[in-house]
Amino acid sequence: MARAEGVGVGLVGLGTVGAGVAQVLRENAAVIAARLGFPLRLVRVADLDASRARGVDLGGARFDGDADALVDDPEVAIVIELIGGTGAARRLIHRALERGKHVVTANKALLAEHGREIFDAAAKAGVDVAFEGSVGGGIPILRSMREGLAANRIDRVVGIVNGTTNYMLSEMEATGEPFAAVLARAQALGYAEADPSFDVDGVDAAHKLTLLAAMAFGADLTHRDVPTEGIRGLTPLDVAAAREFGYRIKLLGIAKRREGPGGEERIEVRVHPTMIPASSLLAKVDGAMNAIAVHGDAVGPTLFYGAGAGRLPTASAVVGDAMEIARAIQHGSPGGRVAPLSFLAEALRPRPLVPLAELHGRVYLAFSVEDRPGVLGEITSALGAHEIGISSLLQHRADEGGPVPVVVLTHPAPEGAVRRALDRIDALPRVAAPTRLIRIEEDL
Repeated sequence: MARAEGVGVGLVGLGTVGAGVAQVLRENAAVIAARLGFPLRLVRVADLDASRARGVDLGGARFDGDADALVDDPEVAIVIELIGGTGAARRLIHRALERGKHVVTANKALLAEHGREIFDAAAKAGVDVAFEGSVGGGIPILRSMREGLAANRIDRVVGIVNGTTNYMLSEMEATGEPFAAVLARAQALGYAEADPSFDVDGVDAAHKLTLLAAMAFGADLTHRDVPTEGIRGLTPLDVAAAREFGYRIKLLGIAKRREGPGGEERIEVRVHPTMIPASSLLAKVDGAMNAIAVHGDAVGPTLFYGAGAGRLPTASAVVGDAMEIARAIQHGSPGGRVAPLSFLAEALRPRPLVPLAELHGRVYLAFSVEDRPGVLGEITSALGAHEIGISSLLQHRADEGGPVPVVVLTHPAPEGAVRRALDRIDALPRVAAPTRLIRIEEDL
């Protein structure tokens, strides 16, 4: 399959990113060959929707709807899977591995759920599975963690890894508009899907954080292990209050190494809206851009920034993976030169997770209360009963006859205690709606 005329690639899925891959392979063929020393040839493309081939220059590659035949084609050395999902894609990747084909994918959902079995199957077959495009789009974050930072003991990874929600939060701050209006605009511009749940509910970010945590800590986990909150409940009041307190709100994926009470190593993994200092570098990331901060014991703080999604940025990562594999094929190197998740398979293991109740830090609380004497006293009394101090308090003007918005920043406290206090507060007869809680991260 590795011949003098180059290495053959088969592309399954000709959607937005697939079309970008075909474009990069065609338009950058000369620079790719100059860097590899041989061509990387797109020899076959498969997609069930024949109309997708219209307007896409495949450079003479065969196009049909038979993905199995593509995988079995002896001219195809590398299978690029871009159909998404966890059903057909999983079956197709296993078929490719069983036939000794290398695989490139951007399917973070599949890898966050079934990555361990896929990587084990690749190791057994002696081939590679590469997936740079699954996190951060065109940002080379996974390769950097796998190889460039391999000598480091990673302490934390914190990132804006979903461009849709970052665009929406930036717009809510800039315009003062509510969530629904900004979501509608994001959908009209193509930043958000018709069903935006994966993005706005934090699921996409949790998939990506699963892979980042595995690379950072050798953690064997799935996205179901990641406590996840989205941005649906945020209001213009929250965004404005954050700015008034000197913060901005970002949907963050957070993974940290922690020492347990008995000295054992544990990790935090969580996805949620977070208030971060407006002066921090992550706070300055606007629009649909992504940024991921990685702190290693030797290298110190690093920051990776760029387009986190899109046709050509993700295609850049996918083709880069294919080039790396093609170079190994042409030089006769066996698969598995570098472990996919940086740690050897035997070093990957479940890590004890820090429960949310044990988090200790400041939080923002937004109350909606009746405009009656004594209600603030009831709230402060409930917080004080759980040893939660207040560092700042703002009372906003209410709509005519409506509830009064009150926002509070607390002193550092255990989240479990905060939640118990909120259970008591939300049960008060003069509290009109459940309290909104946003965690604050200062050390960014």
